[in-house]
Amino acid sequence: MRALYKHHAGTELRIAADRPIPEPGPRDVLIKVRKAGICGTDRHIWEWDAWAASRIPVGIITGHEFVGTIERVGSAVTRFTPGLRVSAEGHISPGTGYNARTGNAHIAENMVILGVDRDGCFAEYVCVPEDNVWPVHPSIPDKVAAVLDPLGNAVHTVMAADVSAKTVLITGVGIIGLMAVTVAKAAGASRIFVTDVNAKRLELAKRLGATEAFNTYVAPPPREPTGRAATPTSTTPEWIKELRKATRGDGPDVLLEMSGHPAAINDGFSALRMGGTAALLGIPSMPFTFDLTNHIVFKAAKVLGINGRKMFETWYQMEELLVGGRLQLDEIITHELPMDRFAEGFRLMQSGEGIKIVLNVGE
Repeated sequence: MRALYKHHAGTELRIAADRPIPEPGPRDVLIKVRKAGICGTDRHIWEWDAWAASRIPVGIITGHEFVGTIERVGSAVTRFTPGLRVSAEGHISPGTGYNARTGNAHIAENMVILGVDRDGCFAEYVCVPEDNVWPVHPSIPDKVAAVLDPLGNAVHTVMAADVSAKTVLITGVGIIGLMAVTVAKAAGASRIFVTDVNAKRLELAKRLGATEAFNTYVAPPPREPTGRAATPTSTTPEWIKELRKATRGDGPDVLLEMSGHPAAINDGFSALRMGGTAALLGIPSMPFTFDLTNHIVFKAAKVLGINGRKMFETWYQMEELLVGGRLQLDEIITHELPMDRFAEGFRLMQSGEGIKIVLNVGE
Protein backbone atom coordinates (compact mmCIF):
# COMPACT_ATOMS: atom_id res chain seq x y z
CA MET A 1 0.00 0.00 0.00
CA ARG A 2 1.02 3.64 -0.41
CA ALA A 3 2.01 5.42 2.78
CA LEU A 4 3.89 8.45 4.11
CA TYR A 5 6.56 7.43 6.58
CA LYS A 6 9.51 8.84 8.52
CA HIS A 7 12.34 7.60 6.36
CA HIS A 8 15.26 8.97 8.37
CA ALA A 9 16.18 10.86 11.54
CA GLY A 10 15.79 14.24 9.86
CA THR A 11 13.36 16.59 8.16
CA GLU A 12 10.44 15.73 5.85
CA LEU A 13 8.64 12.47 5.03
CA ARG A 14 8.81 10.06 2.13
CA ILE A 15 6.07 8.24 0.24
CA ALA A 16 6.36 4.50 -0.29
CA ALA A 17 4.30 2.32 -2.60
CA ASP A 18 5.05 -1.05 -1.05
CA ARG A 19 4.29 -0.85 2.67
CA PRO A 20 2.41 -3.99 3.81
CA ILE A 21 -1.31 -3.69 4.56
CA PRO A 22 -1.69 -4.11 8.34
CA GLU A 23 -3.26 -7.35 9.52
CA PRO A 24 -6.04 -6.78 12.09
CA GLY A 25 -5.90 -8.72 15.34
CA PRO A 26 -9.02 -10.33 16.85
CA ARG A 27 -10.26 -7.02 18.36
CA ASP A 28 -8.98 -4.73 15.60
CA VAL A 29 -10.62 -3.00 12.66
CA LEU A 30 -8.89 -2.43 9.30
CA ILE A 31 -9.98 0.86 7.71
CA LYS A 32 -9.46 2.02 4.13
CA VAL A 33 -8.54 5.69 4.49
CA ARG A 34 -10.35 8.30 2.40
CA LYS A 35 -9.00 11.58 3.80
CA ALA A 36 -6.46 12.53 6.46
CA GLY A 37 -5.71 15.85 8.13
CA ILE A 38 -2.22 17.27 8.63
CA CYS A 39 -1.83 18.14 12.31
CA GLY A 40 0.59 20.25 14.33
CA THR A 41 2.09 17.01 15.63
CA ASP A 42 2.75 15.93 12.05
CA ARG A 43 4.50 19.24 11.45
CA HIS A 44 6.79 18.60 14.44
CA ILE A 45 7.63 15.21 12.92
CA TRP A 46 8.17 16.76 9.47
CA GLU A 47 10.51 19.42 10.89
CA TRP A 48 12.20 16.87 13.20
CA ASP A 49 12.39 19.13 16.22
CA ALA A 50 13.74 18.09 19.62
CA TRP A 51 10.44 16.49 20.65
CA ALA A 52 10.18 14.44 17.45
CA ALA A 53 13.79 13.33 17.64
CA SER A 54 13.23 12.07 21.19
CA ARG A 55 9.89 10.33 20.53
CA ILE A 56 9.37 9.23 16.91
CA PRO A 57 10.80 5.94 15.65
CA VAL A 58 12.32 6.05 12.19
CA GLY A 59 10.19 4.06 9.76
CA ILE A 60 6.82 4.83 11.34
CA ILE A 61 3.81 5.77 9.19
CA THR A 62 2.61 9.12 10.54
CA GLY A 63 -0.80 10.81 10.79
CA HIS A 64 -3.68 10.39 13.23
CA GLU A 65 -6.64 12.39 11.84
CA PHE A 66 -8.74 10.58 9.24
CA VAL A 67 -12.01 9.28 7.87
CA GLY A 68 -12.42 6.06 5.96
CA THR A 69 -14.45 2.90 5.41
CA ILE A 70 -14.12 -0.37 7.29
CA GLU A 71 -12.45 -2.96 5.07
CA ARG A 72 -12.17 -5.93 7.44
CA VAL A 73 -12.75 -6.70 11.12
CA GLY A 74 -11.04 -9.07 13.52
CA SER A 75 -12.61 -12.36 14.55
CA ALA A 76 -13.75 -11.01 17.95
CA VAL A 77 -15.16 -7.67 16.73
CA THR A 78 -18.91 -7.48 17.41
CA ARG A 79 -19.97 -3.85 16.91
CA PHE A 80 -18.82 -2.99 13.39
CA THR A 81 -19.01 -4.49 9.90
CA PRO A 82 -17.24 -3.79 6.59
CA GLY A 83 -18.52 -0.84 4.58
CA LEU A 84 -19.25 1.46 7.52
CA ARG A 85 -17.82 5.02 7.29
CA VAL A 86 -15.78 5.76 10.41
CA SER A 87 -13.14 7.86 12.09
CA ALA A 88 -11.24 6.91 15.24
CA GLU A 89 -9.86 8.26 18.49
CA GLY A 90 -6.08 8.37 18.06
CA HIS A 91 -5.25 7.88 21.76
CA ILE A 92 -5.25 4.16 22.40
CA SER A 93 -5.73 3.35 26.06
CA PRO A 94 -4.56 0.05 27.56
CA GLY A 95 -7.81 -0.06 29.54
CA THR A 96 -5.98 -0.60 32.81
CA GLY A 97 -4.79 1.73 35.55
CA TYR A 98 -6.54 4.37 37.64
CA ASN A 99 -7.38 6.93 34.93
CA ALA A 100 -8.48 4.39 32.34
CA ARG A 101 -10.93 2.92 34.84
CA THR A 102 -12.32 6.17 36.29
CA GLY A 103 -13.54 8.02 33.19
CA ASN A 104 -10.23 9.61 32.19
CA ALA A 105 -8.97 7.20 29.54
CA HIS A 106 -7.64 10.17 27.53
CA ILE A 107 -4.85 10.57 30.11
CA ALA A 108 -4.38 6.90 30.94
CA GLU A 109 -0.97 5.58 31.85
CA ASN A 110 0.92 3.81 29.02
CA MET A 111 -1.14 5.58 26.35
CA VAL A 112 -0.23 4.70 22.75
CA ILE A 113 -0.80 7.39 20.09
CA LEU A 114 -1.62 6.66 16.47
CA GLY A 115 1.04 7.99 14.09
CA VAL A 116 3.43 8.60 16.99
CA ASP A 117 3.90 5.28 18.78
CA ARG A 118 2.34 2.99 16.16
CA ASP A 119 1.66 3.25 12.42
CA GLY A 120 -0.85 5.96 11.58
CA CYS A 121 -3.29 7.03 8.89
CA PHE A 122 -1.13 8.67 6.19
CA ALA A 123 -1.65 5.44 4.29
CA GLU A 124 -4.23 3.63 2.22
CA TYR A 125 -5.09 1.48 5.24
CA VAL A 126 -4.88 1.92 9.01
CA CYS A 127 -5.61 -0.56 11.78
CA VAL A 128 -7.15 0.53 15.12
CA PRO A 129 -8.76 -1.26 18.08
CA GLU A 130 -12.51 -1.74 17.94
CA ASP A 131 -12.93 0.40 21.07
CA ASN A 132 -11.41 3.41 19.28
CA VAL A 133 -13.65 3.34 16.21
CA TRP A 134 -16.21 6.14 15.83
CA PRO A 135 -19.04 5.76 13.26
CA VAL A 136 -19.47 9.02 11.34
CA HIS A 137 -22.97 10.49 11.10
CA PRO A 138 -24.23 10.52 7.47
CA SER A 139 -24.71 14.31 7.52
CA ILE A 140 -21.04 15.04 8.30
CA PRO A 141 -18.96 15.48 5.11
CA ASP A 142 -15.68 13.62 4.69
CA LYS A 143 -13.47 16.72 4.91
CA VAL A 144 -14.96 17.53 8.33
CA ALA A 145 -14.92 13.92 9.51
CA ALA A 146 -11.21 13.86 8.70
CA VAL A 147 -10.49 16.59 11.29
CA LEU A 148 -12.60 15.44 14.24
CA ASP A 149 -9.42 14.97 16.26
CA PRO A 150 -8.41 18.68 16.44
CA LEU A 151 -12.05 19.76 16.58
CA GLY A 152 -12.34 17.53 19.64
CA ASN A 153 -9.47 19.41 21.29
CA ALA A 154 -11.37 22.66 20.79
CA VAL A 155 -14.64 21.16 22.04
CA HIS A 156 -12.97 19.67 25.12
CA THR A 157 -11.33 23.00 25.99
CA VAL A 158 -14.49 25.06 25.56
CA MET A 159 -16.79 22.64 27.36
CA ALA A 160 -14.41 22.18 30.29
CA ALA A 161 -14.39 25.95 30.84
CA ASP A 162 -18.20 26.27 30.96
CA VAL A 163 -18.46 29.33 28.69
CA SER A 164 -22.25 29.71 28.52
CA ALA A 165 -23.35 33.33 29.11
CA LYS A 166 -19.74 34.35 29.81
CA THR A 167 -17.17 36.59 28.16
CA VAL A 168 -14.34 34.57 26.64
CA LEU A 169 -10.78 35.47 25.62
CA ILE A 170 -9.04 33.12 23.18
CA THR A 171 -5.29 33.71 22.93
CA GLY A 172 -4.00 32.32 19.65
CA VAL A 173 -6.21 31.64 16.63
CA GLY A 174 -4.34 28.90 14.85
CA ILE A 175 -6.27 25.84 13.72
CA ILE A 176 -7.68 24.86 17.10
CA GLY A 177 -8.08 28.45 18.28
CA LEU A 178 -10.26 29.21 15.26
CA MET A 179 -12.25 26.06 15.90
CA ALA A 180 -12.66 27.20 19.51
CA VAL A 181 -14.26 30.44 18.31
CA THR A 182 -17.09 28.68 16.50
CA VAL A 183 -17.45 26.10 19.30
CA ALA A 184 -17.61 28.82 22.00
CA LYS A 185 -20.25 30.67 20.00
CA ALA A 186 -22.29 27.46 19.67
CA ALA A 187 -21.85 26.77 23.40
CA GLY A 188 -23.46 30.07 24.32
CA ALA A 189 -20.54 32.39 25.08
CA SER A 190 -21.93 35.92 25.40
CA ARG A 191 -18.97 37.63 23.74
CA ILE A 192 -15.72 36.26 22.34
CA PHE A 193 -12.45 38.20 22.16
CA VAL A 194 -9.37 36.85 20.37
CA THR A 195 -5.69 37.71 20.10
CA ASP A 196 -3.02 36.77 17.57
CA VAL A 197 -0.25 38.31 15.46
CA ASN A 198 -1.71 37.14 12.13
CA ALA A 199 -4.11 39.71 10.67
CA LYS A 200 -5.77 37.28 8.23
CA ARG A 201 -6.58 34.79 10.96
CA LEU A 202 -7.94 37.55 13.17
CA GLU A 203 -10.30 38.58 10.37
CA LEU A 204 -11.39 34.97 9.95
CA ALA A 205 -12.01 34.73 13.71
CA LYS A 206 -14.41 37.68 13.45
CA ARG A 207 -16.26 36.02 10.56
CA LEU A 208 -16.58 32.89 12.72
CA GLY A 209 -18.17 34.83 15.55
CA ALA A 210 -15.52 36.73 17.52
CA THR A 211 -16.81 40.05 18.91
CA GLU A 212 -13.41 41.75 18.76
CA ALA A 213 -9.96 40.74 17.52
CA PHE A 214 -6.74 42.23 18.88
CA ASN A 215 -3.49 42.12 16.91
CA THR A 216 -0.82 41.69 19.59
CA TYR A 217 2.21 41.97 17.32
CA VAL A 218 4.90 44.03 19.00
CA ALA A 219 7.70 45.50 16.89
CA PRO A 220 11.26 44.91 18.17
CA PRO A 221 12.47 47.77 20.42
CA PRO A 222 14.60 50.46 18.75
CA ARG A 223 18.35 50.15 19.14
CA GLU A 224 20.33 52.53 21.30
CA PRO A 225 23.26 54.53 19.81
CA THR A 226 25.56 51.88 21.30
CA GLY A 227 23.91 49.29 19.04
CA ARG A 228 22.23 47.51 21.91
CA ALA A 229 18.48 47.05 21.94
CA ALA A 230 16.69 49.54 24.19
CA THR A 231 15.28 48.12 27.41
CA PRO A 232 11.50 47.71 26.92
CA THR A 233 9.23 49.39 29.46
CA SER A 234 6.80 47.21 31.40
CA THR A 235 3.29 48.53 30.81
CA THR A 236 -0.16 47.02 30.40
CA PRO A 237 -0.78 46.40 26.68
CA GLU A 238 -3.40 48.67 25.14
CA TRP A 239 -5.50 45.70 24.04
CA ILE A 240 -5.88 44.56 27.66
CA LYS A 241 -7.05 48.06 28.61
CA GLU A 242 -9.61 47.97 25.79
CA LEU A 243 -10.74 44.50 26.80
CA ARG A 244 -11.26 45.56 30.40
CA LYS A 245 -13.32 48.55 29.27
CA ALA A 246 -15.51 46.18 27.28
CA THR A 247 -16.01 43.88 30.29
CA ARG A 248 -17.09 46.31 33.04
CA GLY A 249 -13.48 46.92 34.01
CA ASP A 250 -13.10 43.34 35.21
CA GLY A 251 -11.66 41.39 32.30
CA PRO A 252 -13.07 38.26 30.64
CA ASP A 253 -14.69 35.47 32.64
CA VAL A 254 -12.83 32.74 30.76
CA LEU A 255 -9.39 32.44 29.15
CA LEU A 256 -8.88 29.75 26.50
CA GLU A 257 -5.12 29.64 25.90
CA MET A 258 -4.37 28.07 22.51
CA SER A 259 -1.01 29.57 21.52
CA GLY A 260 1.57 28.15 23.92
CA HIS A 261 3.46 31.43 23.55
CA PRO A 262 4.91 32.79 26.82
CA ALA A 263 3.86 36.40 26.16
CA ALA A 264 0.33 35.37 25.19
CA ILE A 265 -0.01 33.19 28.30
CA ASN A 266 1.19 35.94 30.64
CA ASP A 267 -0.98 38.58 28.96
CA GLY A 268 -4.00 36.25 28.94
CA PHE A 269 -3.75 35.74 32.70
CA SER A 270 -3.21 39.48 33.21
CA ALA A 271 -6.44 40.15 31.33
CA LEU A 272 -8.48 37.44 33.08
CA ARG A 273 -10.86 38.76 35.74
CA MET A 274 -10.44 37.99 39.43
CA GLY A 275 -11.81 34.50 40.09
CA GLY A 276 -11.93 33.69 36.37
CA THR A 277 -11.33 30.33 34.70
CA ALA A 278 -8.38 29.53 32.44
CA ALA A 279 -8.29 26.43 30.22
CA LEU A 280 -4.83 25.77 28.75
CA LEU A 281 -4.34 23.74 25.57
CA GLY A 282 -1.35 25.50 23.96
CA ILE A 283 2.03 23.89 24.62
CA PRO A 284 5.09 26.13 25.20
CA SER A 285 8.22 24.96 23.43
CA MET A 286 10.34 25.45 26.55
CA PRO A 287 10.06 26.56 30.21
CA PHE A 288 9.42 30.27 30.79
CA THR A 289 8.91 32.80 33.59
CA PHE A 290 5.34 33.06 34.86
CA ASP A 291 3.94 35.19 37.73
CA LEU A 292 2.17 32.43 39.65
CA THR A 293 1.50 34.66 42.66
CA ASN A 294 -0.44 37.39 40.85
CA HIS A 295 -1.81 35.42 37.91
CA ILE A 296 -3.24 32.49 39.87
CA VAL A 297 -2.94 32.66 43.66
CA PHE A 298 -3.95 36.28 44.36
CA LYS A 299 -6.34 36.24 41.41
CA ALA A 300 -8.00 33.05 42.77
CA ALA A 301 -8.09 31.77 39.19
CA LYS A 302 -9.31 28.29 38.36
CA VAL A 303 -6.83 26.64 35.98
CA LEU A 304 -7.60 23.62 33.78
CA GLY A 305 -4.98 21.68 31.83
CA ILE A 306 -6.51 20.21 28.67
CA ASN A 307 -5.10 17.07 27.08
CA GLY A 308 -6.73 15.56 23.99
CA ARG A 309 -10.39 14.61 23.96
CA LYS A 310 -12.46 12.97 26.68
CA MET A 311 -13.19 9.41 25.58
CA PHE A 312 -15.86 9.50 24.43
CA GLU A 313 -17.85 12.36 25.93
CA THR A 314 -16.15 14.87 23.64
CA TRP A 315 -17.02 12.80 20.56
CA TYR A 316 -20.72 12.81 21.42
CA GLN A 317 -20.58 16.58 21.97
CA MET A 318 -18.84 17.10 18.62
CA GLU A 319 -21.38 15.01 16.78
CA GLU A 320 -24.33 16.92 18.24
CA LEU A 321 -22.79 20.29 17.40
CA LEU A 322 -22.08 19.19 13.82
CA VAL A 323 -25.38 17.43 13.19
CA GLY A 324 -27.20 20.45 14.60
CA GLY A 325 -25.41 22.74 12.13
CA ARG A 326 -23.91 24.82 14.95
CA LEU A 327 -20.29 24.96 13.73
CA GLN A 328 -18.60 26.84 10.88
CA LEU A 329 -15.56 24.93 9.60
CA ASP A 330 -15.49 25.52 5.84
CA GLU A 331 -13.14 28.52 6.01
CA ILE A 332 -10.83 26.74 8.46
CA ILE A 333 -10.29 23.77 6.13
CA THR A 334 -8.49 25.77 3.46
CA HIS A 335 -6.91 23.11 1.25
CA GLU A 336 -7.63 19.57 0.06
CA LEU A 337 -4.73 17.97 -1.81
CA PRO A 338 -3.97 14.54 -3.27
CA MET A 339 -1.60 12.58 -1.04
CA ASP A 340 1.15 12.81 -3.67
CA ARG A 341 1.26 16.57 -2.97
CA PHE A 342 1.91 16.06 0.75
CA ALA A 343 5.05 18.23 0.69
CA GLU A 344 3.01 21.14 -0.64
CA GLY A 345 0.55 20.62 2.21
CA PHE A 346 3.27 20.86 4.84
CA ARG A 347 4.72 23.98 3.22
CA LEU A 348 1.29 25.62 3.15
CA MET A 349 1.02 24.95 6.87
CA GLN A 350 4.54 26.22 7.60
CA SER A 351 4.04 29.43 5.62
CA GLY A 352 0.70 30.22 7.23
CA GLU A 353 -0.96 30.41 3.81
CA GLY A 354 -2.99 27.34 4.66
CA ILE A 355 -4.83 26.71 7.91
CA LYS A 356 -6.17 23.16 7.98
CA ILE A 357 -4.82 20.92 5.22
CA VAL A 358 -6.59 17.68 4.28
CA LEU A 359 -4.95 14.99 2.12
CA ASN A 360 -7.10 12.91 -0.20
CA VAL A 361 -5.61 9.49 0.42
CA GLY A 362 -8.06 7.04 -1.10
CA GLU A 363 -9.65 9.16 -3.80
